[in-house]
Amino acid sequence: MNVSLVEQYILENGLLQGGEKVIVGVSGGADSVALLDILHSFKIECVIAHCNFHLRGEESNRDAFFVEELCKKYNLKFERIDFDTEAYAEINSISIEMAARELRYEWFEKLRVIHLADKIAVAHHRDDSVETILLNLIRGTGIKGLTGIAPMNGNVIRPLLCVSRDEILEYLKERNLNYVDDSTNSEDLYSRNKIRLNILPMMETINPSVKGAIIRTSENLKQVANIYYMYMTQVKNEIFKENKINIGMLIQYAEPEAILYELLSPFGFNPATIGQIFESFISQSGKIFHSPTHELLKDRGFFILKKKETLLVDRFTIHEDDITISYPIRLQIEKFPMTNDFAIEKNPNILYIDSGKIEYPLTLRHWKNGDCFIPFGMKGKKKVSDYFTDQKFSLFDKENTWLLCSGEDIIWIVGKRSDNRYRIDSSTAEVTKIIVIP
Repeated sequence: MNVSLVEQYILENGLLQGGEKVIVGVSGGADSVALLDILHSFKIECVIAHCNFHLRGEESNRDAFFVEELCKKYNLKFERIDFDTEAYAEINSISIEMAARELRYEWFEKLRVIHLADKIAVAHHRDDSVETILLNLIRGTGIKGLTGIAPMNGNVIRPLLCVSRDEILEYLKERNLNYVDDSTNSEDLYSRNKIRLNILPMMETINPSVKGAIIRTSENLKQVANIYYMYMTQVKNEIFKENKINIGMLIQYAEPEAILYELLSPFGFNPATIGQIFESFISQSGKIFHSPTHELLKDRGFFILKKKETLLVDRFTIHEDDITISYPIRLQIEKFPMTNDFAIEKNPNILYIDSGKIEYPLTLRHWKNGDCFIPFGMKGKKKVSDYFTDQKFSLFDKENTWLLCSGEDIIWIVGKRSDNRYRIDSSTAEVTKIIVIP
């Protein structure tokens, strides 16, 4: 393996600039041993980090001991942690592979902060990227999933993506470096192993250079992806504003379903649900689609996105001596004597009411069927639901609106309309001013 190729790859991709401290994930296998040796030869300050996932019995303990001895050889700081990986996977209902990944990277980031390190280096190589591309293709993926493993993701860098597994083994042989073998790498229990042990060898019977061909394709797709995402960013800025997707504008573009995917997948919507959303373009308003974290409402000419929130209670109390409220909305409350020069500021987020007409504690709550109020400037009652309809409130608008109440009376549809019964008049001695704070 040509070490200068790795050095060039590091510089071209901006992985390291010189003078950084790096947390190096070292399992004891060939890849991580080579990574450590190369970074050490570049005079980079390294901290060795080893995870014992306790998945392979005594073999896991053997690996931990090997890495600790390796640390002594290089005279580097050594950090080790033990995980109950199977318990973590069961608790979080995820695979063992995913559990190990989450535990590993979370701990690496903690170490980076503790040691004031700049980056976290892991030993993924070119063959790993090939396997990832095929794995994503088999599972189903967008264009990004076919571009392989990124050389840098946040603080995590992968300096060996430019070399193959065979080149790494050649380097270790030339340097006379020992490493440990993971016996599970020869078992086809996991999807990635099945690709490595079964699918790729079969593909090589068709094209002996299939790995290189896949990598070249992924590099081409990276260039295409760069253009694609630049275009998508432009489209998003035009049609997705204030958590609303303009359907009329969306359908003017080529491939609106692909645009929907790029807009909604970051909010947890899966491809099947996005397909249903796309099919709802011509359906009636009011349909709601769900992801684990968000809701999407079809409301006339828009899709409205909202983060799911769970309130422990649905009624919040405001006492007479409160001057600020921070939850569920932020309010500032002032009281002052009525004067001849008093003037009302016309602002929907400011309420002026007669202090003598209200009874404490006040309450904040959402609307319910049958709610009525007397809109400011009117004499007769009006249903809140009718007011919402007149104002063309979406379902999400209704859910997000708060009512300020004195007893059972609605004083204010917050930020919208006050009740005429609580207005300032000639008999008002004290004014209560309530401001919605953004």
